[in-house]
Amino acid sequence: MLKPLAPFPDVNHPAALDAYGLVPVIDGHNDLAWTARETAAYSVENLEKDSIFQTDIDKLGRGGVGAQFWSVYTPCDRTEAEAVQYTLEQIDYVYRMIERYPDTFEFARTGDDVRRIWSEGKVASLLGAEGGHSIGSSLGVLRMMARLGLRYMTLTHNDNTGWADSATDTRVHGGLTDFGREIVREMNRLGVLVDLSHVSVETMRDAIETSSAPVIFSHSSCTQLCGHPRNVPDDVMRLLADNGGVIMIAFVPMFLSSEYNEWFKGGRVGPRPAMTVDHLADHVEHARDVAGIDHIGLGSDYDGFDDFPDGMQDVSGFAVLIDRLAERGWSAEDLAKLMGNNVLRVLDETSAASISSLS
Repeated sequence: MLKPLAPFPDVNHPAALDAYGLVPVIDGHNDLAWTARETAAYSVENLEKDSIFQTDIDKLGRGGVGAQFWSVYTPCDRTEAEAVQYTLEQIDYVYRMIERYPDTFEFARTGDDVRRIWSEGKVASLLGAEGGHSIGSSLGVLRMMARLGLRYMTLTHNDNTGWADSATDTRVHGGLTDFGREIVREMNRLGVLVDLSHVSVETMRDAIETSSAPVIFSHSSCTQLCGHPRNVPDDVMRLLADNGGVIMIAFVPMFLSSEYNEWFKGGRVGPRPAMTVDHLADHVEHARDVAGIDHIGLGSDYDGFDDFPDGMQDVSGFAVLIDRLAERGWSAEDLAKLMGNNVLRVLDETSAASISSLS
């Protein structure tokens, strides 16, 4: 039995109300740790309500977020040593935030951890490294970060690594190198999810072929609806379904609307193009139709961008989306798969795989 989050999400449709009774939201990507570094010197104070961030305890409750992958991120222009340092500092930020608000947050590694923490009315907190440069090309660093609780790693960020091509850089490897495949296999062994957001289409395909465990896209949307290079084409979503993984749809406007993306690339000159919850709902439904209802989730990227669909400017916006999908005819059971049950399955399967490989 779930203990209700406080405050309860602001939804009205009966199916949305029922869905939140089944499962809260698991969000695949939130950049609070990096934003706190840039704007608050890593302070964990004043996160109760009306914070300067898109994320705080009150907003999480109003959005119905019961589990959060906290992104730990380093810009691509840092040296490998700096990348490892910055990532460790942000892991420390998440640990300190949990220690500062023990009645709200608790650290999680497994699906069972998430369920237990939900039952206590808290937000399960998981770690995801955004960019393979975070490990400094070292399997030893990867193994140590896994011991600290790292639960996924995005194979690249905006630039290539020495072993994988990014979606937004010039292709130099043709996908994964041999060392990149070795990293994927070690992530499988450790139970660290392979995250394919930000990587090139060739890297997506290579990683899915190499991985013996389900992979994820922690915050991406659909190429068919918006041709941004960060999005995922239909053929890859079909491969993802065969792999058992999950695409967690991002809320970032450039990924949702070609018109918005062109306006953004042009320097935001002139009126902002329309950007509503329906743009986001369209991507969720397209991913459902292509990959299947068992292979979709949500990965907002809050505190990673300054603009989101109307009425969804902070993490309370999850409730807006769930209500809108219910209005479109989604059942409570299908909403619960999208909100968290699909990702829980992946956490369960990868935990079992890592335990087996390490025994």
